[in-house]
Amino acid sequence: MALTIYNTLAREKVIFTPIDAGKIRLYVCGMTVYDYCHIGHARVLISFDVIVRFLRSQGWDVEYVRNITDVDDKIINRAEENGESSEILAQRFIDAMHEDERALNILPPNQEPRATAHMDNIIAMVKTLINKNYAYVASNNDVYYRVGKFGNYGQLSGKKPDELMAGARVEVGDIKEDPRDFALWKAIDPSNVVGDGKNAPVSWESPWGAGRPGWHIECSAMSKSCLGNSFDIHGGGPDLPFPHHENEIAQSEAANGCKYVNYWLHAGAVRVDGEKMSKSLGNFFTIRDVLKKYHSEVIRYLIVNSHYRSSINYSEDNLIEAKSGLDRFYQTLKHYTDVEPAAIESLSDSVYYQHFVDSMNDDFNTRIALSGMYELIKTINTVAVDDAEKAKKLVAELKAMANILGVLQADPTEFLQAEDKTSQVVGLSIDVIETLISQRIQAKKDKQYQRADDIRQQLDDQGVLLEDSREGTAWRRK
Repeated sequence: MALTIYNTLAREKVIFTPIDAGKIRLYVCGMTVYDYCHIGHARVLISFDVIVRFLRSQGWDVEYVRNITDVDDKIINRAEENGESSEILAQRFIDAMHEDERALNILPPNQEPRATAHMDNIIAMVKTLINKNYAYVASNNDVYYRVGKFGNYGQLSGKKPDELMAGARVEVGDIKEDPRDFALWKAIDPSNVVGDGKNAPVSWESPWGAGRPGWHIECSAMSKSCLGNSFDIHGGGPDLPFPHHENEIAQSEAANGCKYVNYWLHAGAVRVDGEKMSKSLGNFFTIRDVLKKYHSEVIRYLIVNSHYRSSINYSEDNLIEAKSGLDRFYQTLKHYTDVEPAAIESLSDSVYYQHFVDSMNDDFNTRIALSGMYELIKTINTVAVDDAEKAKKLVAELKAMANILGVLQADPTEFLQAEDKTSQVVGLSIDVIETLISQRIQAKKDKQYQRADDIRQQLDDQGVLLEDSREGTAWRRK
């Protein structure tokens, strides 16, 4: 099956054709680093991490670029509030973002450009747009893009320029030619100071005086610098098609004189208990908040178990369900810790792997791919009764698929025995559990069967399940 993806620009699934055979150039809008990453960011980061892992597993040469916006009004305002420089604040949250990514098993992109390192490229693109009459310098030295001059404005979002004009407000003293025009460069008055007066405004020199770039021009300039005038895929979160990506198209195609991007991918939204996540609603969760209560694989599995374009409902029930799903895998995998993942090239005859690949080639449908892996687990458990070697071969296939999704990477026993951090009751420690199991074993040897049953019940009441076998007694938490 050929790779088919849903292209936001075409509003349908289409067969993917690269600009250069065998190569994919991918740009994803990254974080504006003024705070810790939240669960919505995790959705975008994990979704494109899985997409890149799969594409590479199929032999595609992927150049993955994900930018960092490290100059923005939100960053500057937060730094003012904290009494620190915007550079220090941005770096702190960049470091925190990278920590979160490692915790969630997210691989780093090939390139991670920062807006502040591309100021020359940004200024050069603004100059080009002015020279081509797609932009103008306002009376206060701001630079604006002329939306009315770009005939295809609205092609990505489906918004019509006339409708945007009807809904726009014209403020008294507005310096823009058209209320739809957006900022490419924001002028700064050098006489102004920030915060306590010790720091100059965050700005760069330009032909129009001191200032800083608008948000949209940053990605146009950075993507061109890293991937060229045109590239294959541009991705991002659900809130980006308009205005951010629409404005990127207008800027880049006007400046470069060619099509900007062939395929647009957008991850779905994360809702919390059915509502939009918002600080004002008190349902805003950072990745760090969630990691305090749940194993990192539970978060990743929750996201991978949904199609990347669908919305996810973040709730305690869904996290518990994700944990239960992982438990079912690890219950089997704990018997095969010595089995290594199969080499991808060895799986051409595997019906399970073919189902996995077909699912992923169908717009990266991880949910269907995982359903096939569940069926494989059932087969492994059945086959293991009579054919241990065949079971091991199937486990190797399962681990190869799991590696592509970035799941099932934990030690099975440690995962199954990890303490439930969501419980209001403090669970038994591993030492106490092991001691009670030893006492139960001894009671059975002494034929004190009631005592052995009482210990089993005591552990069960504390959320610990015992599993007796010829090899001994194993345990896991419910």
